[in-house]
Amino acid sequence: MQISKSRANIMLFVAAIIWGAGYIWSKQATNAGMHAGLINAIRGFIYAGLVYLLFHRAVNHMSRLDLRIGLTAGIINFLGYQIQTVGLMYTTPANNAFLTAIYVVIVPFVVWLFFHQRPEPKSYLAILICMVGMAFLTNVVGHGLTLHLGDLLTILSAFFYALQIVYFGMSATQSNPWTLAFLLGLTQGVLGGAWSLLFERGSYASVNWQAGLVPVIILGIASSFGAQTLQVLGQRFTDPTPAGLILMLESVFGSVFSVAFGFEPFTYNLLVGGALIIVALLIMQVGLRRLWR
Repeated sequence: MQISKSRANIMLFVAAIIWGAGYIWSKQATNAGMHAGLINAIRGFIYAGLVYLLFHRAVNHMSRLDLRIGLTAGIINFLGYQIQTVGLMYTTPANNAFLTAIYVVIVPFVVWLFFHQRPEPKSYLAILICMVGMAFLTNVVGHGLTLHLGDLLTILSAFFYALQIVYFGMSATQSNPWTLAFLLGLTQGVLGGAWSLLFERGSYASVNWQAGLVPVIILGIASSFGAQTLQVLGQRFTDPTPAGLILMLESVFGSVFSVAFGFEPFTYNLLVGGALIIVALLIMQVGLRRLWR
């Protein structure tokens, strides 16, 4: 399979849209009393099950290399999500979203550190504009940013997200994409289930299963099987830095869907923040001179 860089970036763009919509389904699941580990476990097993159902021949021929790469990617992916979710318990949603977005700053330097590839000069300007956009989007510019325990955990999760993007784009390309997708889902399901059994069992009785299961099933099918598979495929044929910037559009689309479904009002910050992030993506894609023209 060979995909052009522009098509790969489109795949990542679609993944960002789906993940943006995923905030609505996640909100519905948490409103029903489900916690992060339980949500992770259910959607992870759905993801692994769908991949095996459709691509079991590739999964059955998994090599040791596939297993090692898939488990490593799965653990990195799980740690990023779980630490971010725990951090959210001890900080504000705005701080959580803004600090998670720091991964776009970390990505090019992780590539530089581990693979000795210097970032393109335009990357620095694009990243700066992107972070200013996130500051507007989360209204950090209005309320300020104060660091607490949750903020430090969120910064740690941002490192794992950056590591995941680089690993998907560099090392994981050596693995079969369908075995990688299967192991991502399986790892998410097993680790999420273990976390839930250890720390969330007391909340099971208060879960509204009828209201919570449908959105989690949608998350498993759309956000995990759909969007994460697009990420796995797309990142094989593009570079980590633009991939990180494109995937960060998830936060913009999350805000758009949140406004559309009445969870929050449309604001000036949403307009300015979203516009700045889009400008940053265009700079990465076409360059500042061509964009100016």
